[in-house]
Amino acid sequence: MIDRSRPLADRMRPRTPAEFVGQTHLLGPGRPLGEALAAGRPHSMVLWGPPGTGKTTLARMVAAAAEAEFLTLSAVMAGVKDIREAAARGRSNREAGRRTLLFVDEVHRFNKAQQDAFLPYIEDGTLLFIGATTENPSFELNNALLSRVRVYVLRTLEADAIGRLIDAAMADAERGLGDQRIALADEARDALTRLADGDARTALSLLEVAADLVGDDGRIELDLIREAAAGGRARFDKGGDAFYDLISALHKSVRGSAPDAALYWYARMLDGGCDPLYIARRVVRMASEDIGNADPRALQVALDAWQAQERLGSPEGELAIAHAISYLAAVPKSNAVYRAFNEAMADAREHGSLDVPVHLRNAPTRLMKSLGYGHAYRYAHDEPNAYAAGESYLPDALAGKRYYRPTDRGLEKRIADRFDWLARLDEAAGKP
Repeated sequence: MIDRSRPLADRMRPRTPAEFVGQTHLLGPGRPLGEALAAGRPHSMVLWGPPGTGKTTLARMVAAAAEAEFLTLSAVMAGVKDIREAAARGRSNREAGRRTLLFVDEVHRFNKAQQDAFLPYIEDGTLLFIGATTENPSFELNNALLSRVRVYVLRTLEADAIGRLIDAAMADAERGLGDQRIALADEARDALTRLADGDARTALSLLEVAADLVGDDGRIELDLIREAAAGGRARFDKGGDAFYDLISALHKSVRGSAPDAALYWYARMLDGGCDPLYIARRVVRMASEDIGNADPRALQVALDAWQAQERLGSPEGELAIAHAISYLAAVPKSNAVYRAFNEAMADAREHGSLDVPVHLRNAPTRLMKSLGYGHAYRYAHDEPNAYAAGESYLPDALAGKRYYRPTDRGLEKRIADRFDWLARLDEAAGKP
């Protein structure tokens, strides 16, 4: 008998691989996880993916395939004591000839010492371990644990998969809403698949709320879905993978001269609740890193947008940032300054404290002058073309080193042409 007080998303949890929707890259024919389930020989693993993509459900199916007792811990509330208690249960089951599967939700929240506590029990087979995480295991889990498990990446569910879950819930009279004589309008169904944002749990939760709000006609219309979804936000976790993926997409779209894509990713970040000032700061970085002297105005546009956000707030400031993003995406690109700065920093670190050439040193005292400080310095403004042809300004160990290489794009083409002219003057002056 199904407990109808349980949430719809929990009641509709798939019980077999045949009921599972999505993740065919893991469960399809010939795939390692699908084959392990079919053969009843599962292994310890970490399931990495966004919320609502089936991590807990997969863990339960693994337990069923292995005929193992299913134990669960949440890393938010559990500690080493709970891990040891689970291991004791695992030893007891092993003595009785039965396997034990320990499912750890949000495993990335365990610290290194807590993660290490799993190792001996995974190693000796006391526990079949499955960790679930929404964060990149490479950064959040220690290498010792990762070396003992397989990592499977779960993908956001496609709209078609979400739609099939909704249809199943509407039709299932035992576990779903099939006994309530409720109809779901096509427009409402389409909206629900979009609003779910790839999250099966969200889709079924919104459907359940809408079913509770349905009127006497028993029909869920578009407005009812919108009402059920009021206040919801797109998937976004400041500091998590989703956050860094979005800012990466925004930066790469600007670099790739794709203003439409850049504005879309910017809108996604705002819709997810990102602080516009964070985006403004990153836009300033883009102006110097990816445009530089190809269009020096880009930096000023970016700074103006940052200031507009600080002074005016939203939405006026957000529009100014959009203005800057579209400008940066549209203008010529150059990373010549960025590369030059990185190379200069590398030399500064590698070569230590190289002496400043004597002719470049300041000489405010008689002693310094007697030591030759500033001697033979050529004041550029007193030279033809205000350029001391043949002069050197680097330490002797780096003489002739070139960091800044202007491109042939935007203003930098004119800068490159000037450098070529100055090089000819140097050559005429006998500078190698």
